[in-house]
Amino acid sequence: MPHQLNLLPHKLAEFIRTEELTQWFSVPSVLHLMAKLDVVRPNDFPALKRLLWCGEVFYTPALRYWMRQLPHAAFTNLYGPTEATIASSHYTVPRCPDDDRAEIPIGRACGGEELLVLDDALAPVPPGEVGELYIHGAGLSPGYWRDPDTTRAAFLLDHRGSASGERIYKTGDLARVGEDGLVYFLGRADSQIKARGYRIELGEIEAALNALDCLEESAVVAVPADGFEGLTICCAYVAPPGTAVTPPTLRTALAKILPGYMVPGRWMAFTRLPRNANGKVDRRRLREEFARDEDTGP
Repeated sequence: MPHQLNLLPHKLAEFIRTEELTQWFSVPSVLHLMAKLDVVRPNDFPALKRLLWCGEVFYTPALRYWMRQLPHAAFTNLYGPTEATIASSHYTVPRCPDDDRAEIPIGRACGGEELLVLDDALAPVPPGEVGELYIHGAGLSPGYWRDPDTTRAAFLLDHRGSASGERIYKTGDLARVGEDGLVYFLGRADSQIKARGYRIELGEIEAALNALDCLEESAVVAVPADGFEGLTICCAYVAPPGTAVTPPTLRTALAKILPGYMVPGRWMAFTRLPRNANGKVDRRRLREEFARDEDTGP
């Protein structure tokens, strides 16, 4: 099966090439795999004018690969949950980032919509500070089908003095507004944990892991731990076929770019990360795997 999976990116690249696609809207996991397997030639896909992505974080090392291979194409990051009709913001990357750790914003709101970064009291947070991301405007859905309780919890009244009945959608995502006025996605609110006496963003650890050339993909979850730590940070990872990657190697590499308290304490190798029905990494299953195997790790 892994061998068959590795053939699929080559077939997709050939399809784009022979069918002369001009616009391509993709999930980043596909783009990451194609970059890892180096299936895109320099100046490939000459008919392609724009590549757009949405639904997941497109890590900067893979984005740099694509922008170097396709200097003629425009690269646009879209952000937006299903509850807000998929795309609520956009950002076209002006040039290839100089560094693998460069942040790529989700940009500015689409026409008729508004991105709000608010605190727990639904007040705007100052630029540079972290808050929860809310969406206001024309793209909001009426709510969840036959589920009024969930609808009321997620779609809140806009208390800014706007027209009666205006609502804002609570995305559950963390964000900040940069000095450039653009919005930066920082991960899920429920992925922020407190461990070892620190508040830690699991998404920041994943971003650092996915910047490493020695991994195909990885995911970070937290599971309950005994003692004062409260939670243990766990990393599930997939190494390229035929590559020997060990937890000590990964720990050493991460320690060079992250503080020690953010380095995972437990590790588990996979041939492929589990996926849910939407094709995204199934973090619940990963937490269950680590909970079942408390002796995982070196």
